Amino acid sequence: MVCPAAPVLLLAMTLPLVGPPVARASQPGPSQAGGETGQQLDQESRAGESALLSVYVQLVFSHGGWPAALSKPLPLPPASASSSPGTLAGLSLTTECNVKPDGLTYCACLSGYQWNASICSRHQLCQPPHNHQPCGCLVFSPPEAGYCQVLPPVPGSLSLNSWLQVPGHTLNLTLHTSQETTSLNWFLRRHTGSPGPIPLQPGTQVSLTSSQGQAVLSIRNISHEWEGEYMCCFEAQGFRWELYQLVRVPLQVTDVARLPDQLSISCATSPGFQLSCCIPYTPLGYLASWSPGEGSEASFNTPGDQCLVLATQHCPAADITYTCDLQSPGLTPLRVPVSVTIIQDGDTTCPEDSAVVAWNVTKAGHVAQAPCPVNRTGMVKRTCGPDGAWGPIHSSCTDTRLLALLRRAQLLWAGQGWPAEEVPQSLAQLLEQTEVVSSPSDLLALLGTMTFLAKVVADTRIPLRRSALEALLKTTDKVLDMDTSSLWTPAQVQKPSAASDLLLAVETLSHSLCPQDHPFSFSLPNVQLQTQLLTPTVPADYRVSFSTQPPLWAQIPRRSLAPLDTSNSNITITSLVLRKLDHLLPSNYGQELGDSLYATPGLVLSISIMAGGQAFNQGEVTMDFGDRDNPFHCVFWDHHLFQGNGGWSGEGCQVQAANASATTQCICRHLTAFSILMSRHTVPGNPTLELLSQVGLGASILALLVCLGVYRLVWRVVVRNKLAYLRHAALLNVVLCLLAADTCFLGAPLLPPGPRSPLCLAAAFLCHFLYLATFFWMLAQALMLAHQLLFVFHQLSKRRVLSLMVVLGYLCPMGFAGAALGLYLPRGQYLGEGVCWLDGKGGARYTFVGPVLVIVGLNGLVLAMAMLKLLRPSLSEGPQAEKRQALLGVMKALLVLTPIFGLTWGLGLATLLEEVSMVPHYIFTILNTSQGVFILLFGCLMDKKVQEALLKRFGCAQPPNSTISLATNESHIPEPSRGRSENASYEEKMT
Repeated sequence: MVCPAAPVLLLAMTLPLVGPPVARASQPGPSQAGGETGQQLDQESRAGESALLSVYVQLVFSHGGWPAALSKPLPLPPASASSSPGTLAGLSLTTECNVKPDGLTYCACLSGYQWNASICSRHQLCQPPHNHQPCGCLVFSPPEAGYCQVLPPVPGSLSLNSWLQVPGHTLNLTLHTSQETTSLNWFLRRHTGSPGPIPLQPGTQVSLTSSQGQAVLSIRNISHEWEGEYMCCFEAQGFRWELYQLVRVPLQVTDVARLPDQLSISCATSPGFQLSCCIPYTPLGYLASWSPGEGSEASFNTPGDQCLVLATQHCPAADITYTCDLQSPGLTPLRVPVSVTIIQDGDTTCPEDSAVVAWNVTKAGHVAQAPCPVNRTGMVKRTCGPDGAWGPIHSSCTDTRLLALLRRAQLLWAGQGWPAEEVPQSLAQLLEQTEVVSSPSDLLALLGTMTFLAKVVADTRIPLRRSALEALLKTTDKVLDMDTSSLWTPAQVQKPSAASDLLLAVETLSHSLCPQDHPFSFSLPNVQLQTQLLTPTVPADYRVSFSTQPPLWAQIPRRSLAPLDTSNSNITITSLVLRKLDHLLPSNYGQELGDSLYATPGLVLSISIMAGGQAFNQGEVTMDFGDRDNPFHCVFWDHHLFQGNGGWSGEGCQVQAANASATTQCICRHLTAFSILMSRHTVPGNPTLELLSQVGLGASILALLVCLGVYRLVWRVVVRNKLAYLRHAALLNVVLCLLAADTCFLGAPLLPPGPRSPLCLAAAFLCHFLYLATFFWMLAQALMLAHQLLFVFHQLSKRRVLSLMVVLGYLCPMGFAGAALGLYLPRGQYLGEGVCWLDGKGGARYTFVGPVLVIVGLNGLVLAMAMLKLLRPSLSEGPQAEKRQALLGVMKALLVLTPIFGLTWGLGLATLLEEVSMVPHYIFTILNTSQGVFILLFGCLMDKKVQEALLKRFGCAQPPNSTISLATNESHIPEPSRGRSENASYEEKMT
């Protein structure tokens, strides 16, 4: 009776064949595993050659014991009379099998033998090892059986320049093979961390190359974290092979932690002190010692501790430097200094303090240091100022579990580990560790781990299962709820791109869901996710909505998805909404948004499309963030702006009024993270202000038409001399340009906005050109007056002056308007959002604001010069009555020249200063939309010659002579004094 757990022994023998082999006597049956190779050898052997003959012998031991006879040389079986003559050279054991109580047979190969790869791939291994381990033990189901095969010579070797590598250099481990190899993999067995071999994959530090007969593993910037036993696993000649190479990496000074790294003590209050020198575990076996060590004791605190503590009981008499010496046989010693400063009498010091930790007396200008609490790594520092006052406390203490997760993610990105297994594990552990986040360093470690995991997923393109994605979204929801003042703000001081990195990581990981897990919907207070799997036959439109306040929806038209029809693969669209994140992102704005401060609605919408494993970023998306009272900008988060810290950009996005609702929508021509920006100081849409603008423009247009009618009646009368002709010609061009500009500006809102509308583009260009032309003609008037004031006896020809005025009045503004159109239209920065006018936050506005402000400034200087000319003679000479008349003349000149010179536009500066008050906006709107009315009153109807011509035209009597004439250069002066005659000449030249 055979025991159920009876061991079974399989044998094989080696026969140098003399005659042709007898296949049927030596070959196992089809059910006997391992027989395939033996049959091949027998069939391929020729007469007179030696060959390996496999003989299957099954020995069953009834009591499970190992017979002592088997430990002795085995007698060879007698030759059969029917067999061909041959000599049996040897007999050896190959396989030992045990039948377990579950009825399965566990067969293990003895030394020198192994299951071949084909058999190994069809059966279960006895123990779950790392992948591609040599096949030494298999599990068989009855009545299967088999035997291991003898291993041929190793078909390869590993070569390395030196087992001791220099830190920071590149490790090149080369496999040389004499046979064709398949299933080549590299592993690293470290002495700490992972209990099993760690697979090595291409990463930021690991690269794998292969060519005919060799394969090379390269590891850049090697450190002690890459030391250990390297394994090269491959298949060749039908077997699996493992080759090993031991690598050691010495420690560097940066690997040694000193606590503290500097120290200042007062011998009066602290006669003794402690210094510690900590190193990571390394098999090189460093011996540590402190020098000088007299009067002190250096020892390891616990057997497993890698920190050497120097306890000094006596205070040194003067400043001294202690050195932690680390030595290992055959290596250059490491010397790590720690400076100790002794506080002398009269030195400025910071007193003892117990804030957060106990701070000893510290010398001014030094940094006091303290260890972190248990289970936290880092250091607490506090600077003693030069005046003896303590500075703020800075802590880099980080939870050791979070640091371990961060370092594991960094090594995974570098090339250590299985991303498909470790990324979901790390995401699940991150969710658990959110509860321990209590400092900015903890938050940065958590965000850093998410960032590196996202980089791993992006580089390896591994899909995530639903459980891993849920863990990520739950972690993100908790991170967004963390306190801003105590965690986020100090964390962003250390790393300004923290929130931007979080957004990029969540975007990357969220669109990596496995296709079989679509559609997927997930909702938390701060995170909402919806995914959809589209077949290659794209539907009409993609539309998604979220239950936010106000409701948010987005739509991608079919024409944007049409290019994906040719990919013949499934299309996944992931839509993600994050609350509170926009308040955490830095207030960085692209050039087209200007320097204003903006407010965001609390929502960030991210849309991504994946087709065939590739991200599809080009496509038009329409978004509605709900009804907003204030004008806003449609923007996206550009991770590349501001040296990688990220910023809001409006490129490729525009505002468009909705057709079916009162809300305003955003249209962007690319896919990324979107939001809207509302200026914190922008004047809200005010019906009163808009009404004033429209009424003012209408009145201005009517007044300018009346002005043209007046000129039509009195033109020949008022232009009888050269100066009057030039003055009225300039004013007539101002009237024409301003009339056309106001008409165009008033009608522009009736046109469809956007750069795709030719009428809108034409209206914006014409308004730009005509308003600039108005100001340049005003500048021509001012320059003509300045010439008459400064060069009294120098006259210019009418033709030359008129030619110069035409060039200045039309060609210069045409140049500015054309340059703005050519420079900013291709960039999408020419038109403002939803209006047919220049973009108010980009560079295009400066091509209008810049020239206008310069002209207003020059005209103001000319006006001031004219006022001085009027005041100087009259206030220095003559009786009090004449002074009063001169002041009235100055006031009249101000009324006339201020609208003619466009000086009221200087109030536009007040509207650009981001002030909350609406008063400057009202004043600016009233004065400048009514400029045509002012020109009619003060520039036309108050002109002496115009009045005389109109009265004469309609048969009225002449008015009495005025003491001041602002019409022409002709004088109408009563008799009082000679000084008044001189003053009048200046006044006439002003006009």
